[in-house]
Amino acid sequence: MKIKGFGGVFLRTGNLEEIKKWYSDVLKINLEEWNGTIIKPEPGTETIFSLFADDDNYFPAEQPVMLNFQVENLDDCIGHLEKLGVPYVKDKTVSEYGKFAWIEDPLGRRIELWEK
Repeated sequence: MKIKGFGGVFLRTGNLEEIKKWYSDVLKINLEEWNGTIIKPEPGTETIFSLFADDDNYFPAEQPVMLNFQVENLDDCIGHLEKLGVPYVKDKTVSEYGKFAWIEDPLGRRIELWEK
């Protein structure tokens, strides 16, 4: 067996229309009538699959899954988020793995933005 990539990320929500609007306005992910969209990988993008111990503080312990979206230009993304008044939950970080910023969706789920 060979894994070729992720087939999808599925999230539950009690307020579908509010969350759809937030993901559209804030992250520019336009969800279609079936409440989803297809994000086609571009050359140079990667999908990371990583496990974390229960006591790891990289993202909140009460959150079983964290979304990570690879972005083209993190500084442009940050400018867009600032115009919308979206607060950061953690300061921008630069490391050997790239640039990172963290926000939360309206349900308090931490989202990581990554420029490779």
